[in-house]
Amino acid sequence: MLDFAARPDTGPVVRLAVADLLTSRSPRAAGEDPEHVRRLADSLADLPPIVVHRATLRVVDGRHRLRAAILRGEDEIAARLFDGDETDAFLFSVRANTTHGLPLSTADRKAAAARIVADRPQWSDRLVASVVGLAPATVAEVRRRQAGPQPLARVGRDGRVRPVDPAARRRAARDLMLAQPQLSLRQVAHRAGISPETARAVRATLAVSDSGPAPASAPVPPADDAAALVHALRSDPSLRFSETGRTLLRLLDAGAMSTERWAAIGATVPPHCRDAIARAAMEASRGWRQFAERLARET
Repeated sequence: MLDFAARPDTGPVVRLAVADLLTSRSPRAAGEDPEHVRRLADSLADLPPIVVHRATLRVVDGRHRLRAAILRGEDEIAARLFDGDETDAFLFSVRANTTHGLPLSTADRKAAAARIVADRPQWSDRLVASVVGLAPATVAEVRRRQAGPQPLARVGRDGRVRPVDPAARRRAARDLMLAQPQLSLRQVAHRAGISPETARAVRATLAVSDSGPAPASAPVPPADDAAALVHALRSDPSLRFSETGRTLLRLLDAGAMSTERWAAIGATVPPHCRDAIARAAMEASRGWRQFAERLARET
């Protein structure tokens, strides 16, 4: 949600000299309404505190009240101070003038929307619309009229970041999966700006669309070159993009070590557990043989 962390609604009321206050950069193109100022000046009630930007002493909300105080001949006015940069002050000013006081005209709201879109391009149309009091479709039209690159994702009213072009984000996820198949779904989702569920759907689609028999012309490694066989299998999408396939590739990779590597590992086995490891390895080899024979029969 839109967060005005420095909103002065509950801050202390101070007295400021009228002569020190600035009124430029109003969201109203036509300036103050003289009739509204006269009505406020003629009122017997105390004027509510205005809002002033602390750093610049520029009036953020309450220009008509300031003019009414001047018309009354007052030298000071009650105010609350606003902390933040000038863009934050402008946002607060626009928001305040759409929720109370004399409403902004439609032209002023559109002009404010154009400025906010330029200053906060990462804000969604609905978020900008909630500030200026326009329909999201109107803000979208204001955005289309502005030149320049747009962000790939925008922040919504709920604070969540969503992709502007979901199809482009899915394509980015697909490219990541192809280039770096070792990435987890969460890593892909984070980098592509999509949810893990969407990343899972992209991976499933990729596995289905890219799977199939290898081309007849593709070179087949020799059957006795286990490392080359495993390397070739790693490029098969039907294995890379399924949990079972990746598990199988890891097991095959462990078994594709060279004779020298097996000998080096065997030399480090402690004497007291060599018999147990030998029997476990024998059982594992028996399981692999049965697995291989079953695959051969089904093929």
